[in-house]
Amino acid sequence: MRVVLADDSVLLREGVARILEESGFDVVGQAGNPDELMLKVRSYSPDVAVVDIRMPPTHTDEGLRAAREIREKHPDTGVVVLSQYVEPEYALDLLSESAEGVGYLLKDRISDVGEFAASVRRVAEGGSALDPTVVSQLVGRRRADDPLADLTPREREVLELMAEGRSNQGIAARMVVTERAVEKHVTSIFAKLRLPAASDDHRRVLAVLAFLKN
Repeated sequence: MRVVLADDSVLLREGVARILEESGFDVVGQAGNPDELMLKVRSYSPDVAVVDIRMPPTHTDEGLRAAREIREKHPDTGVVVLSQYVEPEYALDLLSESAEGVGYLLKDRISDVGEFAASVRRVAEGGSALDPTVVSQLVGRRRADDPLADLTPREREVLELMAEGRSNQGIAARMVVTERAVEKHVTSIFAKLRLPAASDDHRRVLAVLAFLKN
């Protein structure tokens, strides 16, 4: 899988590049600012771009805006945004239209090399990867007219893990239940959220968006 990296810290960028290369990725380009990032994406058409949320010149949300531009202009390129801090509003901004091919991870997550590489790979394949800390903060928000109110605690737990981008198999392993039990929970979630008939992958995305936006 072809990856482009963007971070103004050369040390961090090289560290991430080494981690991904050792995990079987092909790092085809690196950038230190949004303009360089967009040039690399246009030039190499990577499967995924890993982007720091704060980049020059103001070190505020340049990376986020670049990520949105990549999603708009290069829909075949997944985007993983890295953040130093938990900023749920930025995650929601990135997910405003779809959770497909999107990741939002805290930089601390990079230390778990296997999980980080798996998250990047999942996004490159069109899935999602949301940091559990961000998901927990979004879950904790008070909701008015909550569309998820009918979900059981177990179903909400399944949906939280879906929001992190985990497959049914991954959810089953985390919850220590059978994959069949997870499938029943997922089917119930789709029904309670009144999601239209479509592929299960598409309905998973719709369920996650309903979960995060309300």
